[in-house]
Amino acid sequence: MCGATEGGLSLDGIDVKKEAIIQGQVTRGGEPLPGAYVRLLDRTGEFTAEVPTSATGHFRFFAGDGDWTLRTLAPKADPVDRAVTAGTGNVAEVTIEV
Repeated sequence: MCGATEGGLSLDGIDVKKEAIIQGQVTRGGEPLPGAYVRLLDRTGEFTAEVPTSATGHFRFFAGDGDWTLRTLAPKADPVDRAVTAGTGNVAEVTIEV
């Protein structure tokens, strides 16, 4: 994961025009939640990837174009699913409250 910057993850060194990026932050009570896990599920619900959130609650996936589901798993919280669409040349920014 890239280091966190004011307003989110840095895109320095990433050619956004060639990538479909899904990134964001997991929060609880409006505060960043480190140590949660975010899963990337394809349009059929199949597991594709998983990343832990950073110390600032951030995560990032490089995905293919299309519709995805982010499933967030955190201690003492029910799983949270969020639909997101990825597209080459775009950054899908998502905030997930658990």
